[in-house]
Amino acid sequence: MASFWTFVWPLIVIVAAIVAIIIPVLIGVAYLTYAERKVMSAMQRRQGPALVGPLGLLQPVADGLKLFGKEMVIPSGANPGVFLFAPFLTFVLSLVAWAVMPFGAHLVLSNINVGILYLYAISSLGVYGTIMAGWASNSRYAFLGGLRSAAQMVSYEVSMGLIMVTVLLCTGSFNLSEIVLAQQTVWFAVPLFPMFVIFFISILAETNRAPFDLPEGEAELVGGFFTEYSCMNFALFMLGEYSNMILMSAIAVVLFLGGWLPPLNFGPFAPIVNLVPGPIWFALKIAFVLFFFIWMRAAFPRYRYDQLMRLGWKIFLPFTLLWVIVTASALEIFGWLPAVVP
Repeated sequence: MASFWTFVWPLIVIVAAIVAIIIPVLIGVAYLTYAERKVMSAMQRRQGPALVGPLGLLQPVADGLKLFGKEMVIPSGANPGVFLFAPFLTFVLSLVAWAVMPFGAHLVLSNINVGILYLYAISSLGVYGTIMAGWASNSRYAFLGGLRSAAQMVSYEVSMGLIMVTVLLCTGSFNLSEIVLAQQTVWFAVPLFPMFVIFFISILAETNRAPFDLPEGEAELVGGFFTEYSCMNFALFMLGEYSNMILMSAIAVVLFLGGWLPPLNFGPFAPIVNLVPGPIWFALKIAFVLFFFIWMRAAFPRYRYDQLMRLGWKIFLPFTLLWVIVTASALEIFGWLPAVVP
């Protein structure tokens, strides 16, 4: 019996940790849709959800029940296996990346030394769900939406990679916890502010959010890659999209906004801000970045596709490459290059 518990207990602990991460993320996804409607309604002088539950707080639950009760329709010419697997893949990839995300000091499921590479790899795989959905639907509108998404995500991942390189030059580590701890003196959003702005714009494009929601393109592509989806298959795409928004916001917080570290952590402010636990600061910073996601959707019209590609390849790529060179040169000249421990 002792040997049985020796084997089973670590599995129970790991499963409990995974559940403790996934449940808050899913709740956050549900109420991000509510927050998005409320923020946009305030910006556009509308009421937003107000009828289902107190202050409309049960609206996400009502939306889920509605989608769960709808009929699943698979087009006659579609590839059923790929058609059904695409939204599942999109949803799962949006969750597995949280395995390396540090929520606080020593509060991470898997504290691997190549955490930033793991995140980059998972975010790069996200395009496959969209391509599979567009191809398997056997619809020209969906297929064009899938092609658009592939080109868009590949284009902006190049800039995101170079931006991550500038952060790595300043820290000398691929470990996400060490990247956060390297910002105890100053958050990287201050010295690398242009990279922070470009990274934010790039994650808008990476998550197919307005003003870069061209893979959907309702005006010309009906609904883009998920035109043929309904019920819970459609819901999985929505869950994946909003979960990716939270994930990308968390990556931005870790790389540029000090992760779980409190703001104003000096002088008379230090005792006050340190009363708040690190995970709370981490969540508040994610909410701050998500507010800008919603703000961009409410404030800016959709780009044309040629404008999107020009921005990624002719502006962001040369600028980020130049900034990598400038950052490396400055660190070398002033002797600020971090010591790399083998």
